[in-house]
Amino acid sequence: MSWTDERVELLKKMWGEGQSASQIAKELGGVTRNAVIGKVHRLGLSNRTGGGGTSKAAKDKAAKPTAKAKAEPKAAATPEPEKKPAAPVRRPIIPAGQPLPPQPSANEISPEALASVREVEKKAKKISLMELTERTCKWPIGDPATEEFWFCGLAVQPGKPYCEAHVSVAFQPMSSRRDRKR
Repeated sequence: MSWTDERVELLKKMWGEGQSASQIAKELGGVTRNAVIGKVHRLGLSNRTGGGGTSKAAKDKAAKPTAKAKAEPKAAATPEPEKKPAAPVRRPIIPAGQPLPPQPSANEISPEALASVREVEKKAKKISLMELTERTCKWPIGDPATEEFWFCGLAVQPGKPYCEAHVSVAFQPMSSRRDRKR
């Protein structure tokens, strides 16, 4: 299917009438809804804020109030309060080679678990990304932006991606502080 001048004019006409992209695609034939949307976008046709897709018959029906609608007084519409746009979230940019800031969860790790991790990291195999397998601990150690970066590489616990020491750090039970929020 190609976009001939006649098809483009029909698309513009139907889009201006408020037809939906699906309705236009059906009328044109041999084209999808998404193709219609893409062509509308490429043509720079205006975005519609109305009910979109209402037919002329539906518009005529909406324009003529019924007897019941005439009898009922209209309630005054209360204006909605203005919504302020959300401020963009700004995250600090850390240059390569700089250590990452401490993570909040690090404060919740027990001293015993940290001591165990430090001991294990002394015995770690210090493997590269390319040497990782299903059976090696995938705990990253160091700063990835430096050459002093490696993975633990010790044997993993069944069903987990890390060795016993790193599992004890990675899978912490919910702290009592979090329990109180519930």
